[in-house]
Amino acid sequence: METIPIKLESLKEYLEERFGGPVELTGSDKLGDFADTIKKLGYGETFLITFRTGGKDRSVVFSTMRKDKYGHQYLWDRAHVLMFQYDAGQRLPKHALPLDIGYFTQEGKARSVRDAKAYFLLTEKVNGADYFLDLKRLATEPITNTDIKRAKALGEYLAEIHKEKKDEPDLYIRKVRDLIGHGECIMGIIDGYPLNYEFCPDELFCEIEKLCVDWRWKLKKYTNRLCREHGDFHPWNIKFREGTDFSTFDRSRGEYGEAADDVATLSINYILFSILRYGKLDGPFKQLHDTFMGTYLDMTKDTEIFDVIQPFYAFRGLVIASPEWYPNHPKDIRRKLFNFIRNILAQDRMNIDEINRYLE
Repeated sequence: METIPIKLESLKEYLEERFGGPVELTGSDKLGDFADTIKKLGYGETFLITFRTGGKDRSVVFSTMRKDKYGHQYLWDRAHVLMFQYDAGQRLPKHALPLDIGYFTQEGKARSVRDAKAYFLLTEKVNGADYFLDLKRLATEPITNTDIKRAKALGEYLAEIHKEKKDEPDLYIRKVRDLIGHGECIMGIIDGYPLNYEFCPDELFCEIEKLCVDWRWKLKKYTNRLCREHGDFHPWNIKFREGTDFSTFDRSRGEYGEAADDVATLSINYILFSILRYGKLDGPFKQLHDTFMGTYLDMTKDTEIFDVIQPFYAFRGLVIASPEWYPNHPKDIRRKLFNFIRNILAQDRMNIDEINRYLE
C-alpha cells in the first residue's frame, strides 16, 4: 500500500457519521509492530482509535493492507480480502465483530467506496494477550495448568466450528487449488524466497511444488470434508483474557474449507516453538501439542484428517521457514523445517507420533 497520511480530523468526521453523533477523539496508537515477536512481517497496518460518544468510551481498530507480492498487487486484491473479512467475520463464534468497511483517500480522509485509494476494515477492539506470548514464555518458564486448559479450549473450539459441513464439492476443490496456487499460499510463499536459497535450492522448490500438485489431485476425492473454518488460526490471531476466555480475529481465505487447514496452522506453531527451544517436539510444547490434538480428535473422531493434512502442513512449514517472515531463525531450525516439509509430503498417511522423525 502506498503511504496514505491518515488525518485524525477526517477520522472524527467518519466516526461521527458511523456512530450517529458527536465524537471526541481521546487517543490513537499504531498496533502490531512485531517488536516482541519472532514474526517480523504482516500484510498491512493496524491502529487503535479511542473516542467518546453518547457518554460512552469506545475503542476501534482500523486495519489496512499494503501492496505486496503475495497476491495483493492490485487494489481490488486488497479490497477482496478486507471485504471478505468484514462479511465472514460477523458469522464466526468468538471472532472480533467487524463494524464497517471503507477506504482512505489519497489525502487520508475516510470515505465510502468511490475514489478509493486504500481500503480499511473496522472491527471491535479485542482485549487480551496474544497467544504467542504464552508460547514464548514457556521457553524459559514451567508449564501451568492454565496453559494445558488453553490448548484444550483451542481444540474444542476448532472441533465445534468444524462441525458445520457444506455440500459444495467445487468449493472444496477451490480451497485445495488456492492452497497450492494462491499468492498467499504455497506457490506465492515459495516465490517470496530468494532464488538459489541456501536451505532449499530451486530444484528442491520445484520438487515441492510437484508433490503439492500430486496432493491436489489426491484431495479431490475428499470433497465431503468441506466444513466451516477460520483459515488463519495461529497464535498471532488469538488473544486470551482470564483463564480460557479467548477471541480470534483475521479470518482468512474463505469461509469454508478443509478442517486440516486450521489444525495444521495451530499445531505447527507448537512444533516451531519447541524446536527453537529443544531441537525437537518435546517438553511443555509437546504437552500442549498433544493436548490440542488429542482434544480435537476426541471430539471429532476425525482420523481421516491424517490422510489429507500433509499439504496444509507443507504450506505452514514454508511460511515459518521463510527468511522474510521469520528472519531470525538459526540455520539448524530452517533445515529441520525443510526436512519436515519434504518428509510430510512423502507420507500417504501422517503418523502423529513420528513428528520428530519428520524433522530429521
